[in-house]
Amino acid sequence: MKIACPNCPQVYNIPKERFPEGKKKIAFPCPACKATIRIDLSKTDMDKDDGVKSKEAAVDSVEKEGTESQKLKKKILRSVTDLPPLPQVVMKANEIMANPSSTFKELGGVIETDSAIAGRVLKLANSAYYGLRGMVSSIHQASVVLGFEALGELISVVGAAGLLDRFLGGYGLEAGSLWQHSLAVAFGSKIIARKKTPTRENDAFSAGLLHDSGKIVLDEYVKEREEKFDAFLKKEGNTYLAAEKQILGFDHAEIAFDLCRKWSIPESQSIAIRYHHFPSESNRNELAYIIHIADVLAMKGGIGTGFDSMFYEIEEGAREYIGLEESELAEIMQEMIESVDKISDQIHH
Repeated sequence: MKIACPNCPQVYNIPKERFPEGKKKIAFPCPACKATIRIDLSKTDMDKDDGVKSKEAAVDSVEKEGTESQKLKKKILRSVTDLPPLPQVVMKANEIMANPSSTFKELGGVIETDSAIAGRVLKLANSAYYGLRGMVSSIHQASVVLGFEALGELISVVGAAGLLDRFLGGYGLEAGSLWQHSLAVAFGSKIIARKKTPTRENDAFSAGLLHDSGKIVLDEYVKEREEKFDAFLKKEGNTYLAAEKQILGFDHAEIAFDLCRKWSIPESQSIAIRYHHFPSESNRNELAYIIHIADVLAMKGGIGTGFDSMFYEIEEGAREYIGLEESELAEIMQEMIESVDKISDQIHH
């Protein structure tokens, strides 16, 4: 059986007996470029031999598609440099949060250097989610009442809001939809981390917040190819994620990874975001599994997502890897929804 890599010109002739019995879908890295090759065996003719001529045609086709995909990705990554960075005060605050010897005073002092950011932080601090309702009137007071971790969480929310709270016509998402979904995944990731790895709560929240940031970059390119995307998505079970890979040659998670590097996001969070749809490919990155489960739960809960949301499933073995029981999922989803509702009156900056 001939298999063509979607990312480079390589075509492999793999005997059918090499494929595991009983599996409908398999994935493995391309030996040449390390891109993931995915095969749906239920839709493949295992006995088909295309011969030398069709192999050459396949190579030509893959070379052409690979070159076009690489050119497009380079163009998109150049446009990433034109995107506004996370606010300087947010990036500085993240550095302070990453330093275990940092103090409330240092963190509060950085926030207060930007009055607009400070105002938004206080607005969120007084939302129903944090249960203070007008009790906090200064950053110092917020740090004392809420604590170091919660204050860092607030800064992450304020920093991400300006980037994610926008209309995405290519993906068919109204203004606020991506932002609401991102909040839900951030809260869901935090809830799961609290249950299983409490020391990663803040990391899980921050990574969950930015997991779909690649969509803000890809949106215009998806819109430009609207007819191709519409045709692909008309087929039952097809998703925007699959459409990105098929039509663009890469997906929003790959672009989000590049954004994270631009924003100096910690490596473990960046990798988690890169593999949040396929955590089993993340080399055991626990955050990738956490964000993946939270993302699927948010989609199943209909929080700020598109029409394809019901086609996403938790990857086989992901729940078990984290140590979650099936019975816990509904409880986590409900807590996510309630968390978003409590803060929703303050999410527009």
